[in-house]
Amino acid sequence: MLSTNIRRIHLKIATIICIILFTCFIFLLYQPWVTPLSSSSQHASPARLEKDVRYLSETLYPRGFDNIEHLNAAAKYIRETFQRSGASVSEQAVPLVGGPYKNIIARYGPQQGPRIVIGAHYDAAVAMEGEQTRWTPGADDNASGVAGLLELARLLGQQAPTASVELVAYASEEPPFFRSDEMGSAVHAASLTRPVQQMVALEMIGFYDDAPDSQRYPIAGLNWLYPGRGNFIAVVGRMQDISAVRQVKAGLLSAKTLPVYSINAPSFVPGIDFSDHINYWQRGIPAVMITDTAFFRNTEYHLKGDTADRLDYERMALVVDGVMALLIHHD
Repeated sequence: MLSTNIRRIHLKIATIICIILFTCFIFLLYQPWVTPLSSSSQHASPARLEKDVRYLSETLYPRGFDNIEHLNAAAKYIRETFQRSGASVSEQAVPLVGGPYKNIIARYGPQQGPRIVIGAHYDAAVAMEGEQTRWTPGADDNASGVAGLLELARLLGQQAPTASVELVAYASEEPPFFRSDEMGSAVHAASLTRPVQQMVALEMIGFYDDAPDSQRYPIAGLNWLYPGRGNFIAVVGRMQDISAVRQVKAGLLSAKTLPVYSINAPSFVPGIDFSDHINYWQRGIPAVMITDTAFFRNTEYHLKGDTADRLDYERMALVVDGVMALLIHHD
């Protein structure tokens, strides 16, 4: 009888410990309590964001790896916008067959000491349907991220950061380069000689859907924690990048009217490493992704329907405002 009671007590204790550990894990994963940063005095322009997205996705359609003319035109457009902001601008060769391909880099603030890197890729996906090539306009993926990068450049030109900031437009992220050393971000990450405090990838920041059940998730159970409506922006990172995710989330929360959710999860969870931040992880750099969750929401991902008219530029501007708040408060 006594031994039975002891076993019951041990079982209850074990159950309580499991509940506590599970609760702690959920809170680490979900990060419900993050204090917003104060907002920037400079604000992004939805009209400029739309102009940039339309230029990249319409005027320069297609801009896949097989259209070097349009990729070079995109690089020129990005470089000139960076230069007009007053940044120190450079090009970095990305040695690929069929090139020349190039990363475009803009630097702001102090040129010594650790820096924060914000990056977005300017190429669009190319796929085959039988013997036919299928190009996507790539408005959300990833003209939206590049437009955000260009608007950050304009804002940083008006309000210089106290920290060292590097904006990088990557030449090659989409297949056949993804997960290879030929990604533009892989080339950039390998070239870094100064310490990087944090890297942030802008990967699809323009598509939102207020309809019920418009948001999907990579694994069962996440819908218990996260919304069913795809009307939020997400901050994504590894388990070891909890602090970096909290910092970025705090910046985005400064926008106040845009819902912000975050997740720290193992990299084997589908979607966690689906962008340029993966190459900074491999260099031991804390790196996160800001995303509208891509194909878990946008049904035109990598398809012809990924067009500029489907994006919400008002909400995109709030994302840029949040990143700007992060940069001006970053030590």
